[in-house]
Amino acid sequence: MNTTTTIPTTAPTTTQQLVTLDIPVNARWVQNGVTVAGGNVTSDLTFQLYHPHSVVVVDDQTIIISDQYNHRIIQWKIDDINGRVVAGSRGQGTRLDQLDAPTYVVIDRETDSLIICDRWNKRVVRWSRRRGTA
Repeated sequence: MNTTTTIPTTAPTTTQQLVTLDIPVNARWVQNGVTVAGGNVTSDLTFQLYHPHSVVVVDDQTIIISDQYNHRIIQWKIDDINGRVVAGSRGQGTRLDQLDAPTYVVIDRETDSLIICDRWNKRVVRWSRRRGTA
């Protein structure tokens, strides 16, 4: 004996609201940026950058910048005057506490570390974001 059960269903109804924008044909967007890190001159001081290569947004208050020709990774918090070096800063070199023209950086949130493409050393290195740890 075959039995068939019928379950009534109702499809959800959706309404779409069309929004019309009245943008004039000759409209122009304001295209002024705001400097959030570095600016003015090339320098190795922590308030300047020398060939910044890539940026990672950590959260709404912090960015991490690969400062290629200063051979460092620098962290900048919103409204700070100076950044804080979080990798490199021991001069250009091949030791594990040095970088040589870092290009890209990503955050490994699982290990709370930075993964850095260390260009001229032809390597990828991991740096802990926790102070005093390797």
